Parts: sequence; C-alpha cells; structure tokens
Amino acid sequence: MAPASNTVNGTESNSLIVSFGEMLIDFVPTESGVSLAEAPGFLKAPGGAPANVAIAVSRLGGKAAFVGKLGDDEFGHMLKNILNQNGVSSEGVIFDQGARTALAFVTLKADGEREFMFYRNPSADMLLTESELNLELIRKAKIFHYGSISLITEPCRSAHLKAMEVAKDAGAILSYDPNLRLPLWPSAEEAKEQIMSIWEKADVIKVSDNEFEFLTGLETVDDEVAISLMHPGLKLLLITLGDHGCKYYTKHFHGTVEAFKVKAVDTTGAGDAFVGALLNKIVEDDSILENEASLKTVLKFANACGAITTTKKGAIPALPNEEEVLKLFQAAA
Repeated sequence: MAPASNTVNGTESNSLIVSFGEMLIDFVPTESGVSLAEAPGFLKAPGGAPANVAIAVSRLGGKAAFVGKLGDDEFGHMLKNILNQNGVSSEGVIFDQGARTALAFVTLKADGEREFMFYRNPSADMLLTESELNLELIRKAKIFHYGSISLITEPCRSAHLKAMEVAKDAGAILSYDPNLRLPLWPSAEEAKEQIMSIWEKADVIKVSDNEFEFLTGLETVDDEVAISLMHPGLKLLLITLGDHGCKYYTKHFHGTVEAFKVKAVDTTGAGDAFVGALLNKIVEDDSILENEASLKTVLKFANACGAITTTKKGAIPALPNEEEVLKLFQAAA
C-alpha cells in the first residue's frame, strides 16, 4: 500500500496511526491482592485501551493521534495534556460540558490480573457524535485502530462506524482489539454480537486468550478454531496468551512466539503495549504481514513491550520506550 502524506500538528508524516475510542482514569489499589473495599488507597493512572495504544506508538518513536471525547473537567484536561506530553496529536479530542470523564477502579489480584468497576453514566466518551469527528485527521491515518467499548451505546456507536468507514475509504489498514469489558455491556450475548458485528471489516485483529474463550467457548486456543475466525480480508489474527506469548495466524502460515519472563505486578496495558509495538512496525513496512520470519521478529519485540508493561502499576506510566525493550532483549540473550 502506498503511504499517504499526512500532516499532524504541522509535522509531515506518511506513517500516522490514529486510535479511536475511550480515554479514562484508572484507579489502581496501592496494595495488590485485595478487594476494592479493602484497598487502603489508590494510584491515579491514565488509561483507556485506544489511548494507551496511541501513547505506546509514540513512546516507541512512531506518529500517533487519538480521536475521542473527554469530560470538560479536571480529569479530561489532564488526559489531553498527557496525550500531548507523550507526543500524541490531540487534534481529534473534543470536550463535553455535560458529562464527566470516565473512571475505572481496577483491583489487582495477587497474580497481577485485574477486575474492573466502571463509573460511566454516561461518560463523555459515550456521547461522541458523527458530526464531532475530525474526518480530516482520520483520512490521514495509514493505520486506524479501535476497540469495541465504543460500540456499546449511541451516539458513539454510529460515530465509531462512520470513522471506520472514512478511514477504510481513505486506504487505511484497520486494526481491531475488542478489549472485552463485560461489566460495561447489557449482556454477554449483546457483547458478543456487537464485537462480531465489525469483525469482517478489520485487516488486523488482536484478541486475548480470555476473549478467544468468550467468543468460541473454548478454554484453550485451538488452531483450527482460530483459523475459522479468519475472514477473507483479514491479514493477521493474533491471540495473546499472557506469560505464554502469542499465537499468530495469516492466510499462509501460523505459529507461536514465546513470551519474556518478568515479575508481573500489574497486567493493565500489556495488550495495548503489544498492539502499539506491532502497529508501529506494520506502519513502517506492511510487507511483514506476508513474511513469517519478519512477523515473528516483530512479535518478539511486541511481546517484550507487553512484558515490560506488566512490571509497573498502571497502563500509560508503564509503557516502554525502545531503550527499555533493547535492555530486556540483552538480559534475555
């Protein structure tokens, strides 16, 4: 695909990655392995999967922009500043004066896995409308990345579908990480239906092993079933397996890439770091989607980014830069 010429904040770019969706504040307990009620205190950590991906891209030297809606409140303005401080274009960010920025309380179990409690009733991100989209920015994307949380309610669902359509028409690669958060959906059935409703639009899809189980009913990742999730336009399906690495599937090959061993304290943002690293490499050279050896090298790098993110609390504060990744490679050699 010939790269388009893009300008973000006055910078010429032919490799822009635009993330669409929610940005919020995660409140993470200062003590692991306790319930929300028992937590002695909370660490305020900016998050929201699409925003995490944008910052992950930027930390690794890529060009990123975020499209979404925040509350016109202290947290909303803080989040926009965090995007800017991390080199992410906030041209696509708007504020809602009538709704608050979303909050999520995230309990960390002893093994670093998470449970969520959300405050969105409604939050500003849910109220983004088609007419508020920065279509000029979206058309500049070489990769357009999104999740499924923005499909839960109107008007954001229609805005999400419109943004995908505009990006696709402009020649972007569509990247989809459903990022299942069941407590936000009216029912599990609705979640599955809506997640699958845009499945066949994507060029690249990343799901976790838990999401694979949710979508297929299988507790272990079966290659044959995974391949059945491929659709004609899908260039790459990835299934992340936590500390067991990831599996990859294309039309021509599939396999596994092992994880890096680290001491995990919080898995929040690990998948987003993985996706950001992957997209950063694809945007430089999308021929890696056709070359298994190249893809495996990229996925090893993405696994390292995910691993490093689990060693610190919170998502955005933990996202690595290239130097940290290279150190992990050297330590593992």
